[in-house]
Amino acid sequence: MKIKFKLIIILLLALTSQVHAQSRDNYNMWFQYLMSARLTDKSTLTALSQYRSFDLAYDTRLFLVSAYIDYEVAHEVKPAAGFMFLVLDSYKSDNTKKERYEKRPFQQVTLGGNIGRTSVSHRFRVEERFISNPNDFIVRLRYLISLRIPFNSTGEKEKLYGILKDEIRMNVVKEDPFDSNRLTAGIGVKVGKNSAIEVAFINQLETGSTSNYGYIGYRNSFDWRKNKNK
Repeated sequence: MKIKFKLIIILLLALTSQVHAQSRDNYNMWFQYLMSARLTDKSTLTALSQYRSFDLAYDTRLFLVSAYIDYEVAHEVKPAAGFMFLVLDSYKSDNTKKERYEKRPFQQVTLGGNIGRTSVSHRFRVEERFISNPNDFIVRLRYLISLRIPFNSTGEKEKLYGILKDEIRMNVVKEDPFDSNRLTAGIGVKVGKNSAIEVAFINQLETGSTSNYGYIGYRNSFDWRKNKNK
């Protein structure tokens, strides 16, 4: 277990050093807070805030807040609806910043399962993107596959887990329908019964460009069911 943990840390440090060695478009940080709360036996509220920068923290690239509610209609089948608000800061060709705002309602279905002790999640999402400066409307389709890999032995308390994700995003009406592909690899460390800190490397491939991120996230979960003790 200790050897495996050290190897993962070395890998993440190596990946992070690659992020810092690149140009500005590849020298990005990604900070995120995510919470989930059980509302009933079938429904869950998920909310997150996210900040991305072109440097370690100060040169803003993106800020967003998002929330959605899902409902389990069958075992591990959860349709959901939500809303996201974003502030987008990008550089123009003259090296000045351009600020845009986006309002994004979305609908999704998540399918869960397991391969051995590894949790597998498939998420299919449709987004309606209303963007300002200039005004634009884009419908985008997203497919995300996520793996959560336990590093503890069977019967041991979970302290460390692996994260592996891949997401492809496609525009419905565009000359070039491909939007981006995002690959994530990292680890999560449990810091409480219902909370964890996650560190990862994210590679995002777009048409004609690639961006790399060092990711730091904190997540926790709550149980707001009124009848949970009954």
